[in-house]
Formats: sequence, C-alpha cells, structure tokens
Amino acid sequence: MTPEARLAAAAEILDHWLAGEPAEKLLTGWARRSRFAGSGDRAAVRDHVFDAIRRRRSAAWLGGAETGRGLVIGMLRANGLDPAAFLTGAGHALAPLTAEEAVEPAAPSGNVALDCPDWLEPELRASLGSDFAAVMELLQQRAGLFLRVNLAKGDRPHAIARLAEEGVLCRPHALCETAILVQEGERKVRNTEAYATGLIEIQDAASQAVAAAVPLPEGGRVLDYCAGGGGKALALAARSGREILVHDGKPERMSDLAARATRAGARLRPVDAAGVAALAPFDLVLADVPCSGSGAWRRQPEAKWRLTEARLAEIRALQREILAELAPRVAPGGVIAYMTCSLLESENGAQVGWFHSEFDGWQTVREQRLSPLAGGDGFFIAILRRSA
Repeated sequence: MTPEARLAAAAEILDHWLAGEPAEKLLTGWARRSRFAGSGDRAAVRDHVFDAIRRRRSAAWLGGAETGRGLVIGMLRANGLDPAAFLTGAGHALAPLTAEEAVEPAAPSGNVALDCPDWLEPELRASLGSDFAAVMELLQQRAGLFLRVNLAKGDRPHAIARLAEEGVLCRPHALCETAILVQEGERKVRNTEAYATGLIEIQDAASQAVAAAVPLPEGGRVLDYCAGGGGKALALAARSGREILVHDGKPERMSDLAARATRAGARLRPVDAAGVAALAPFDLVLADVPCSGSGAWRRQPEAKWRLTEARLAEIRALQREILAELAPRVAPGGVIAYMTCSLLESENGAQVGWFHSEFDGWQTVREQRLSPLAGGDGFFIAILRRSA
C-alpha cells in the first residue's frame, strides 16, 4: 500500500470509530478484508488510527472536522506535513482538499490543544497540580514498550543480551529493577526465544514498580483479587516462587493466564467467588481495581473519550464495594494492596480516606503515586495493613 492509501484506510476506520465501534475490532475486520495489506501496512494503519484517537480534539481542530478525513488532515498538519501532498485523489488516496480544507486554522489552545475532555479538566488539574499540562501533553504520545524480566529465570543483563541476539535492542529503566525499555525491534518481541521461554513478559514499567512495592508475607495465602491478564500475579510469583491465587469478577479476562503462567514457570491457581470466601482470610490481597485508566491513556486512548461523569461515578462506587468486600477477608496483620492506573485523586487517596472512615483497625503504611512523567504509566498504590 502507498502512504496515501494507508491514510485513506485509517480515515475509513476512524469514521466507524467515531460512530461508536471499538478500534481494535475495526482494525481486525479491516485486516481480514484487506488481504493485500502486508504486516507493514497493517502496522502503519494501526499507528495512524491510534495516533489520531490520542489527539482527537486537536486533530479535529487542525483538520476542520471531527470525521475520519478531518482527523487525518489534522494529524498530517500536527506532524508538519502538507495534507495536499497526500490527499491527491490518485489511486486509493483520499480526494483532494476542498478550498475550505486548504485553509489551515490557527493553532488550538486550552483543553483542545491538550486533548483533554472539558468536563474532566478541573479534577485532572486538581489531581496533577503544576504537572497538569506536561502530563496531558505526554498522554498525546505513544507509550514505549516495556518488558519485565522474570527473575525466576534470569536477571536484567542476561535478558538484554538474549534479546539483542535476536534483534531486539533494550536498555534498563530506572522505575524497577526488572524493567527494560525496547529501543529497537518492538514487533519482534513476541517471536523471540526469550519471550517463548518466559524470560520476559510485556508489562509497563510503572505496573512493575507497584507490583514490586507489594510486601510479600513469609507465609499464608496471597490473592490477586482483580487479576485481569495476570501481569502483577506473575510478578509476585517470580519474586517469591510461591502459589498465587487469582480471581477476577469477569473470568474471561484471565483466559490466557494459564498459558502465561506455564511459560513463566509460575504457580497461579484460579479461584471463583465461592473459593475466595472459602479460603479467607488472606495474608495479602492485591486489589488492582477497575478504574478510569487515565494513567494509561497513551496505551488505551479510547478510554479517555468513552469515560463519562456517570461512568466515573459507577467506577468509584465499584472501587468502594471491592474494598468493603475485602476488608473482612484479610487476616490480622495482613495487607490490602490497593492499586489503580488512575491519575484522579477521587480514585486514589480519596478512596483510601473513605476506607479508613468506614473500617477501624487499619493503617496506611505506604502510599505512592507514579506519574507518567517518570516514564511509565500513571499508577497509585496504597498499602493498607490490618491491626494484629
């Protein structure tokens, strides 16, 4: 495909996305219908689509319309390129610019320039303080690809050397002793022997850092209550070599966890709601609760635009329900490690404050906020210990 044809494909997909369809589903469907598209074409179209989603407001401003075509025009201008050179009407290219589209608008400002939803700006600004603009600008960019070294199978220098042999160049990252950042060969990672044998896993550096901050008890039961894909459970298993119980309110989220655990040499045991009740009390419960995902908007940019005030209220209520459910299931002296990948204080410190107002006999022994400015996603962790 030509660069012009790739942009046209992206514009078509973006039109359907703006109508409410998920981007991943649209990209998968397009790839299946477009057998002529090679792996490079698919990757380029994907990048165009997600770059435009990250900058939905500013690209629409620069392109003159919130349409797939408008977003493509806007992204070209944002990247310092002349849209007329790509919208030629030749072959599979988009039709040439209209006279109205050819007039480049003034640069956007305020929330439009930062691609920030207006309704959420006051809370984001209050939560981020002086870092508000810098964080929002960073969230307009693609996230780097981080890998976690499985300490049960090797150390960081060994993993970096193994990956280099297969054309994947990496460097250590300061957020966590297990974190490495891929600098070259991102699309080769899943085909490497290091990945196939479980020496490495794909996991954001900040996600690794909060998992590393969880205090593992010497004995007793450990439960990852909102396990999802299981990245943090795998990290805990690598640190301790012990069995980690895993649960999720939507078990389908753990569908590939058994295969990942086998590859990593980890002992993970799924338990349903009845199992959680039967096995309580626990000495450690990891609660990486559902949240707005605002700290990970670089990776999941659709979440920024799908979030509403009503949905955020539902999420905060669910977070409190989970904390209330877990509190009586922790043994004396045990810990809840409450986590979110949110930037919003209403999902973070405010929820910890609510927990203490509702449940006596608990102490916050650690609270940490990781900003995207540190290199990874935005994360929050609070270590809540029950009195002995």
